[in-house]
Amino acid sequence: MTKTIGLALALTSMVSLAACNTVNGAGKDMKSAGSAVSDASGQNKKK
Repeated sequence: MTKTIGLALALTSMVSLAACNTVNGAGKDMKSAGSAVSDASGQNKKK
């Protein structure tokens, strides 16, 4: 029983960490896409 709980906890931790990295990467992609749209619209022109 203890081994099963430990295994379940380990698997849950690994999946959580993998999901965290995936969401982080998606957030960076969204930020760069937003920056590209802002640059294309001319909002980030230096004065």
